[in-house]
Amino acid sequence: MTAVQASLAGTVFKMLVAVGDRVEAGQEVVRLESMKMEIPVEAEVAGTVREVLAVEGAFVNEGDPLVILDS
Repeated sequence: MTAVQASLAGTVFKMLVAVGDRVEAGQEVVRLESMKMEIPVEAEVAGTVREVLAVEGAFVNEGDPLVILDS
């Protein structure tokens, strides 16, 4: 199990995956917005989305888990 974490504090602009989706290492899974800039958050490892912990429009802090992957 691996958590994809927020790289900075901001708002979840777009959730790009859902439970059951297969993702590759380096694939963008979430897009955050901070100071009117969009920041991609990528999976560090390949896996299947087990849980989506964040919702669009929610504020997250740096290091908060956004998505849980099963490798």
